[in-house]
Parts: sequence; C-alpha cells; structure tokens
Amino acid sequence: MHSNTASPTTARPFTLRRATDGDLDGVLALLAETAGWLNRRGVRQWPAAGFPAERITPLIDEGVMYLLDGEDGPAATLALDAHADPEFWAPGDDPGSALYVHKLAVARAHAGRGLGEALLDWAGLRVLALGRRWLRLDCSKDNSRLQDYYRGQRFAHLRTVDLSHRASGALFQRPGGLRAHASGLAPSFSDRRGSSVPEHV
Repeated sequence: MHSNTASPTTARPFTLRRATDGDLDGVLALLAETAGWLNRRGVRQWPAAGFPAERITPLIDEGVMYLLDGEDGPAATLALDAHADPEFWAPGDDPGSALYVHKLAVARAHAGRGLGEALLDWAGLRVLALGRRWLRLDCSKDNSRLQDYYRGQRFAHLRTVDLSHRASGALFQRPGGLRAHASGLAPSFSDRRGSSVPEHV
C-alpha cells in the first residue's frame, strides 16, 4: 500500500508527489481543462478558463499542491491543507479537526479510472496520519450530480451555505481513513527537493 506507484483500475503506474515550481504550467493546464469541462456542463464553480497562476503558485510554494503523474504526463491534481474557508466553516465545526480538499481535478484522458476516488482515499489516510478527524470539502451548491458523486465516496452533506458571490457552498465531510471496502491509493510522494517521503499511517 505504501509503494511509489499505484494503479486503481489499470496496469499503468501512477506516482503521487508534491508539485514543484516547474509543474505550474502542467497544473494550470489540468485545472483549465477541468474547468472548461465543468462550465460546458453548466457548472460554474470554477472560472471557465481555469485559475490564474497567482491562485495556484502559493499552494505550490506551501507544499500542499499534489500531482499524480502517469506515463503520459499529469493525470490528476489536488490541494490538501488545513485551511478552512471562513465563509463556509464556522467555529462550531471545529475547523482544526480536519484537512480540506481543494482543486481536485482529473485529466479527461484518465476519466473513469478511479483516480479521483483513489486520491480522496489517500487524503483520508493523511487525515489520520496527522492526528485529525475529518476530511472535508466544499463544492458547487447547484450541482446535484457532483454532490451525489461525493455522497458515493462516503461523504455526508452537512449543510449548504448560500452566498451570492460564491458558486460553491455545499459542505461535505467524512471520517479520516479509507472508504468502506476501498483498496485506496497510498503511494509515497516526492517532496519539493525530489526526495521520497513515505506516507506512514
């Protein structure tokens, strides 16, 4: 489970690592592809052209942006951190008890291979490794299909915060660890200097 590669539904290997400065263009392209795909389906959670570099560079610099590499380049990305959006998560939610998923995106060429599910399982293991309780995220408040996807990943809908200036606002959480009956993705990842950092849980 703690090998350097993982393959949820295919024999092709994938490697999870922290994104570095040199990955910025690849991450931006992957997020832009996903944003365009969402917007063509009427989902306005992300800017139609993707995110500007100034929104993603701080995540890379902080070391919380991760990249899943396949044989043909970036296959998926996500940010995982302890930053609870104060417009969504109230003091009563105990924001410090969770890690938060942001910017989860899977390249269209790899859609349907279980990479998103595997990354969420990896994030759930990180929750336990860091002594926290919950894995949390917010998603589009108007996209019932996306919300059903997260319910299918064992997330519970807590509430929807309806702010006129935010497309997101449907709040979900699940306990740390793997989904029930999930094999999960728990590879080692490379830190920003390129060394291997095993995920011990």
